[in-house]
Amino acid sequence: MEILLTGATGQLGSDLKPLLIKEGCGVQAFSSSSLDITDREKVFNAIADNKPEVIINCAAYTKVDLAEKERERAFAVNRDGAKNLAEAAQKTGSALIHISTDFVFDGKKSTPYMETDKTNPLSVYGESKLEGENEIVKILKRRIIIRASWLYGVEGNNFVKTILKLAGERESLKIVFDQAGTPTWTYDLAGAVVKIVNDLKAGKKEYGIYNYSNEGVASWYDFAEAIVDEAKGAGIKLNCGSIEPILTSEYPTPAKRPAYSVLDKRKIKAAFDIAIPHWRRSLKEMIKELCRKNGGRGA
Repeated sequence: MEILLTGATGQLGSDLKPLLIKEGCGVQAFSSSSLDITDREKVFNAIADNKPEVIINCAAYTKVDLAEKERERAFAVNRDGAKNLAEAAQKTGSALIHISTDFVFDGKKSTPYMETDKTNPLSVYGESKLEGENEIVKILKRRIIIRASWLYGVEGNNFVKTILKLAGERESLKIVFDQAGTPTWTYDLAGAVVKIVNDLKAGKKEYGIYNYSNEGVASWYDFAEAIVDEAKGAGIKLNCGSIEPILTSEYPTPAKRPAYSVLDKRKIKAAFDIAIPHWRRSLKEMIKELCRKNGGRGA
């Protein structure tokens, strides 16, 4: 199957590209610099030239706090870029797999969010991603939108690497404990995307919106504690001896974040027969991989 992959050098794209190649797919991979999805003409030309059966969009503006200042840029990438890809896909008959976010929800529920729950983003980032979803839904029938949460990977910048860096420099950390969600390793999400691609290849066309994250629930505080524990277990030297839980109100940020963004994943598991590992198990494996890459060091 011929694939066109955008955002190929980001966290998810870096994990996804080799898995697709391993599955025997022909992959035309574009970084965000080699294909700016906000440039409609370049998007149309790239898709017309490559004629992919499936487009996978991993390109996104993900600087949640900076988006509050850079609203136009966030919407250009997350809404207009998604629209460009959908229109180009419609023209060539390609299917589109698009990665979205749990930030389309406001976090006011206390039970896991289903795909049918009302959206109400609290931030510019969440708004821009939701509008991207809406554009795709209006334009293209052959589309799979995956709402993912709390992504981290071996490549790129993320919470795991930030905690490892800070824990190496400081004796103590203060981390928010009243926001709950599920940390998600990009390698696991990449595996789920590959499973979906294989099902599309086999003629199974379960188009729609899906949730994906690892299993389990954690606060950012829980996540930070686990990162430090797993890192020490992997032999990474850290200075941090304690982590203090704090309220969101004690650590104000430009963008509001949902207090609860745990996702219900029954739909994606049933549609594509996907087994999802617990977040703690995946974190352990990611830190091992990070150590292998960095010669025994963490971030």
